[in-house]
Amino acid sequence: MPIRPAALSDAQAISRLLTQLEYPGTQDFLEVRLAALLRDSAETLLVWEESNDPADLAPAGPPRILGVLSLHFIPQLALRGDFARISYFAVDDTIRSKGIGRAMEEEATRLAREHGCALIEVHCHTRRTRAHEFYARQGYIESPKYLIKRL
Repeated sequence: MPIRPAALSDAQAISRLLTQLEYPGTQDFLEVRLAALLRDSAETLLVWEESNDPADLAPAGPPRILGVLSLHFIPQLALRGDFARISYFAVDDTIRSKGIGRAMEEEATRLAREHGCALIEVHCHTRRTRAHEFYARQGYIESPKYLIKRL
């Protein structure tokens, strides 16, 4: 399976995917943030790295990072199971709808269960309607009212 834990050397590729996710300008600070997250025991960063196998989904050449998923585990006080939160999830826009996102989400689900989580939550902006359709196919339901306070 081409899903593996992210490494610091993936910073440039992850920055490119975050730009596609409408988070431009991360290249200036991403390596520092990535290093901190890689040390955080409550965080799992996954990437999809193509191989040079002809059966793969992308053209031959050096391996590329085609997906990234940030999964954070959140302990709960009043519930039996903890939460897992997908903070950032992007598949390269040149190769979407080929099963990469589904496989990465399924791996996140497996890890969440392994960590004793009762649910996975994800915040997805209202304008990302195709992403909403993807999450619905994966079994997510809408839970209204997400509030934020900018600091």
